[in-house]
Amino acid sequence: MTQGQNIDGVLLQWGDRLFYPGNRIVHTRPQPKLSALAARQRAAAIRERIEATVVRRAPQVMVKVTGGGRGMKAIAAHFRYISKNGRLDIEDDRGDTSRGKSALQALADDWRYGGTFIDDMGDRREAYNIMLSMPRGTDPLAVQRAAREFAKVELADHKYVMVLHDHQANPHVHISVRAESRHGKRLNPRKADLHRWRETFAEKLRDRGIDAEATRQTTRGSSRNYDQLWRIKAHEDGRLRAGRISSKAARESRSSADAIDAWTQLGKALEASGDARDRELARSIAHFVRDMSVASPAAGLSRSATATPAQVRGETGPSR
Repeated sequence: MTQGQNIDGVLLQWGDRLFYPGNRIVHTRPQPKLSALAARQRAAAIRERIEATVVRRAPQVMVKVTGGGRGMKAIAAHFRYISKNGRLDIEDDRGDTSRGKSALQALADDWRYGGTFIDDMGDRREAYNIMLSMPRGTDPLAVQRAAREFAKVELADHKYVMVLHDHQANPHVHISVRAESRHGKRLNPRKADLHRWRETFAEKLRDRGIDAEATRQTTRGSSRNYDQLWRIKAHEDGRLRAGRISSKAARESRSSADAIDAWTQLGKALEASGDARDRELARSIAHFVRDMSVASPAAGLSRSATATPAQVRGETGPSR
C-alpha cells in the first residue's frame, strides 16, 4: 500500500465519523470494499469537506421542522401564513404556482380530500412545516431552486407546497408537506433524517455555485445548548449542587471529545503527506482544533483537547 493510499484510508475512517455519521451502522454482513478509484474519490470529497469547514468556514445551511398541523384548520392557517394570505406565490409538488385567497381554498380542499380524509381537527399530525434557510447575502432565487430540488428528492410521493421569503434578513423557504404519501406511508422525520435533509439542501446549493455546508455542531466545535434559566439563577444564588452533570451535557461532552480526536487523527495523516496542499490543510486543522478545544465542553475530557498545535499535527508525542 502506498503512502497516499494509507492517508486516504485514514481520511475515509475518521472523515466518515465527522461528516457522515449516518454511515456508522453495524451491519450483519461485511460491506463491499471500495475500489481504488472510489476510495480516492471519496477521500477527495472528505478533503473538500475539511477545507470548507476549517479554511473557508463555509456558511451552514439550516433545515428545521417548525411544527405541523393536526387538522385541516391548522394546515390551512399555515398556508395563509406562509403565503401572506395569498399575496405571495405558493408552489406545489407539481411545480404549479398560484396566489390569492381562492387558490388557497382550492389547495386546502385538495389536501383534505386527496388521500385519507383530513378533518378540521384531529389527534395525529397530518402535515409537517419545514423551513430551509441560508445566511444574509445568499441569492434568494438560488435558495428557492435548491429547496425545490431538495423537495423532489426528500419529499417525493407527498403533497407539498413551498413559498420563498426574501423580505427578511436571511432568505428562506417554507415548505408544508402532507404527512401521508400517495401510497399511504406516513412521514415521521427523526434526527438522522434531519441531518440527511441538511446534507441534501447543502448539496443542491453547491450545485448552483453557492458555498454551503451541513456540518454537525459538534464537528465544527459549536454548541447552542445553553444552560436553562433556572440553572443560571440557582448557580448565581449558590443553590446549584456542584459535581452534577445532566445526561445531555455528558453526551455533548463525549461527542465533542470524539470530534476532537477525529480531527486530530486527520491532521496527523495529512501532515505526513508528501503533498504540500495536504500539509497546509493539516496546519489549518491544528488551528481549528486549538480554537475548538478552548470552546469545547469536552476540554479536559479528551487527551487531544489539551494537546499543543505540534501534537495535533503529529510532530510530537503526548506529554507525560
